[in-house]
Amino acid sequence: MFELHYSPSDASLMPHIALEELGVPFMLSLVDRSRNAQKSPEYLKLNPNGLIPVLVDGDLVVYETPAILLHLADAYTQPALMPPLGSAERAHAYKWLVWLSNTLQATLVQYFYAGRYVLPEGVVDFRLRTEVRITSQLYQLEAQFKSSGGPWLLGDTYTAADCMAFVLCCWTRNLQCPANSLPALGAYIARMRQRPAVQRACATEQLPESFFKRVD
Repeated sequence: MFELHYSPSDASLMPHIALEELGVPFMLSLVDRSRNAQKSPEYLKLNPNGLIPVLVDGDLVVYETPAILLHLADAYTQPALMPPLGSAERAHAYKWLVWLSNTLQATLVQYFYAGRYVLPEGVVDFRLRTEVRITSQLYQLEAQFKSSGGPWLLGDTYTAADCMAFVLCCWTRNLQCPANSLPALGAYIARMRQRPAVQRACATEQLPESFFKRVD
């Protein structure tokens, strides 16, 4: 049985949704970030980077969210979470998984944890400039949905990349230009929220309405 080490609303929500989509048995192990459990000796044995999530599959331990999603897609091909091997669609799925992780998610992390990157007096300016980059990246994602025709990131085919894109879009909810303020992305978030797997994962993690959009 798969064991997913998770924290509510964290990047672990992405493979959590994928596991629900696959409908396979799995268990959740909470990593208590309020106690810095991701930096504990026990957790560092699983992921020496001290980051969430980690997937344990028997003797196999996998970290890095795209790697976890690809492992799940390879382990269970029905329902398919990735296009066929060797296809152009598969290459596009790889591209977007890497872009979402290395570009959009990485920039969001810089925004949320600005103090890790600059001195205190530079945090406000750094966040302002980082938010400009995030907005540009969201417009790139918006353009992809318009180009693909939707309803999913790659068009008609729902893939593991959608598990990532949805969560990252939700993370932008309190920015000046959140994903749900853009026509295609706003409609996409609404469609994702209607998927039973997304609803189950979000209900299990007890995510409030404020996770999905700014609540004034």
